[in-house]
Amino acid sequence: MNPDLQRQIDRQRDALIGMISTPLEELADECAAVWPDRQLMNQLLMTVINELPYCKYLYVLNTNGLQICDNASHEGLLTEHYGRDRSTRPYLNAVVPAYNCLLSESYISLAARRPSITAVQKVSYMGKTLGFIGADFDLRDLPLTRKLYDEPTTWQQIKGDPAIRGGLFLQTRVDSVLDQNIDDIFSLMRELITEHGVFHGKIHFSSSRATIWLVEDPYRYRLLDYKTLLDPDICFAYPVQDYPENAVVPEDKIEAIFKTMKALRYADENIYLRSGSLNVFNGMVGLTFSCDGSHYIPYDEFLEKDLAFWFGK
Repeated sequence: MNPDLQRQIDRQRDALIGMISTPLEELADECAAVWPDRQLMNQLLMTVINELPYCKYLYVLNTNGLQICDNASHEGLLTEHYGRDRSTRPYLNAVVPAYNCLLSESYISLAARRPSITAVQKVSYMGKTLGFIGADFDLRDLPLTRKLYDEPTTWQQIKGDPAIRGGLFLQTRVDSVLDQNIDDIFSLMRELITEHGVFHGKIHFSSSRATIWLVEDPYRYRLLDYKTLLDPDICFAYPVQDYPENAVVPEDKIEAIFKTMKALRYADENIYLRSGSLNVFNGMVGLTFSCDGSHYIPYDEFLEKDLAFWFGK
């Protein structure tokens, strides 16, 4: 996982631990005092779950992962879970720390099939481990800040289908309709980006199509087939709009980006560009080659590289 994304996830996990660790530690001491009385532990769980409004279920397990009480929920006790074997569930596959509770990795719940997470608190008495308390949370219910993650603008390379790479030199590039009119189509795409509010465009060379996203309607993409891409009348379909001031890609660099894509398309008969994309807000150029390898690269780095970099001398 991307390190920046992992750090953001870790901050949310730390915030959740801060919310639940003290109530669970206190509950563990209270359960140890009445262990293994099912009815008394049920009462304790129903009291504590009201202090954890975002917790879905509370329950107690012995050291073998068998449930020795009912599920406590905000709707009441669920007796059908008594005796349930939870030993194979993801939240019991890690070592529980000596004192503080452990927060599991997220997993898909068995019943609701939704992303969930479980806190596991050890229950001990006189230095002996009696069992564990489990606290289940549905991720959608958690009141965390969840600041929107910012996608990093660093070069990323992703390997594709190994079957395609294995047969790379058995294929050669075939001119598509788009290839035969590539200069006109690039000119049209540049016009849509600079004058008609397109902020993200992806050109599929081999299949002669493009997909575009507009500032005025960012939630839906438009599919442009080769006939549309060959007709400048398409400009009538979208309102004239100034190039966005907060775009990362300078307007005068767009033509050079498309020229470089064209060079990558024609540079080699076996290894060639299959699709290329540009997003002017995050400043990234996306490239997928015939070997099915993909690159996501900042536009300025992309323009700095010549063909020798991509294909060797």
